[in-house]
Amino acid sequence: MQLDLTGRNAIIAGGSRGIGRSIALAFARAGANVSICARGEATLRATETEIGHFGRTVHAAPCDLADGPAVATYVVAAAKALGGIDILVNNASGFGLSDDEAGWSASINVDLMAPVRASRAALPYLEKSRGSIIHISSISGLQPSARTPPYGAVKAALIQLTLSQAASLAGKHIRVNCIAPGSIEFPGGSWESRKTSNPQLYNAVLGSIRFGRLGTPEEIANVALFLASSAASWVTGQTIAVDGGQMLG
Repeated sequence: MQLDLTGRNAIIAGGSRGIGRSIALAFARAGANVSICARGEATLRATETEIGHFGRTVHAAPCDLADGPAVATYVVAAAKALGGIDILVNNASGFGLSDDEAGWSASINVDLMAPVRASRAALPYLEKSRGSIIHISSISGLQPSARTPPYGAVKAALIQLTLSQAASLAGKHIRVNCIAPGSIEFPGGSWESRKTSNPQLYNAVLGSIRFGRLGTPEEIANVALFLASSAASWVTGQTIAVDGGQMLG
C-alpha cells in the first residue's frame, strides 16, 4: 500500500528536529507541501533545506509555540504560503519535567495550549479541505508518570483533547487522531543525552522494552503518514501507542 499525500498541504508545529523533522520529511517524500516552525533558527533552516530536496513547496518560520498570538500568526502565514491546510501536526513539547511552577507552565503552554491554539487558527482552512489533525502525545499520558508529573498530565490532556475534537469536528468532516510515542532516541535528543548524563535511567528504560532498543523518529513518522493519508479515512478519535511494547513491561 502506497501512502500518497500529493498536492496536500501540511503544517508540522515543532518540525525542525527529531519526530517533527521525520514527519515533515515523510510527508514531503509522499508528495505534500510542508510548513514547519520551531524556535531554533539553525535547525529550522537545515530541515527546510532537507525538505526542499523533494521538490515540494516549503515554508519555514521561527515561532515560539508558547506565545498564543505567535501561533495564530504562524498558522495563517503557513496557509498563505502553501495555499491552504489539509493536515495539522502538533508535535512541539516544552519538556516541562519538574514538578514546580516552571515545569507545569512549560508543559501547559506548549504541549497543550499550542495544539489548542494551532487547531483553532487552522480550523477555517481544515473545514474547506476536510482535513485532519494529528497530535503527538506520549505513553506518559497513558500511565503513571511519577518522574515527570507535568509532562504526563498534559500528554493525557492531549489525548482527551483528541477525543473531544474528533467528536466536535466530525460533522465538518475533519478527522482528529493522536500518536503516543514511547521513548525515542535520535542525535541531539533527550534520550541520547541521558545515555551519558543518566545511564541508570537510560538502561532501565532500555531494559523495559522487549525489542531491546529505543524507537526512532522515522517509526513515529510512518504512523503519522498513515493517519494523514486517505488510507485512514475512517479513523478518527484514536490514540495509537507506538512504543515497541514498552508499556508491556
